[in-house]
Amino acid sequence: MQKVENGKFVTVQYKGTLDSGEVFDTSDESQPMEVMVGAGQVIQGFEQALLGMGLNEKKSFTLEPDQAYGNRDEEQLHTFSREEVPPEMNPQVGDVIGLQTPDGQQIPAKIAQADDEKVVVDLNHPLAGQNLNFEIEVKAINDEPTQQMQPGCDTGGCDCSSGCSC
Repeated sequence: MQKVENGKFVTVQYKGTLDSGEVFDTSDESQPMEVMVGAGQVIQGFEQALLGMGLNEKKSFTLEPDQAYGNRDEEQLHTFSREEVPPEMNPQVGDVIGLQTPDGQQIPAKIAQADDEKVVVDLNHPLAGQNLNFEIEVKAINDEPTQQMQPGCDTGGCDCSSGCSC
């Protein structure tokens, strides 16, 4: 029986939940995701769990933060004075905005606090500090890709907070 190993293209159906039971990502409403194992397209713990699985094999597992998005880092909270915020912006707590690094890269930031004097943004991944619980099933194991990535997508699922379309 063929097993999942580095370099193989694996199609996997998955559902990711938090300890609270909240679903943070799933392939249930879309086609299963395909990843090249060993290419770093999904979080390391997810990829490690795939290794050695066989076709149609199912598995449930939990990833602790150090196997997923790391622990929350309070140094990733950054405060901007209201004068530094463009006047047309009206940031609200919970909004996710795009910040631009000096080299032009866009990074997501969540508004943690906003008042008349300052805006505090959180650069931690939304799933940082959380245990991630997965139920997965290997649907196919191939030597070549069978799915095309959508334009602008550079990773498979399991790396966003919800509604992955890639």
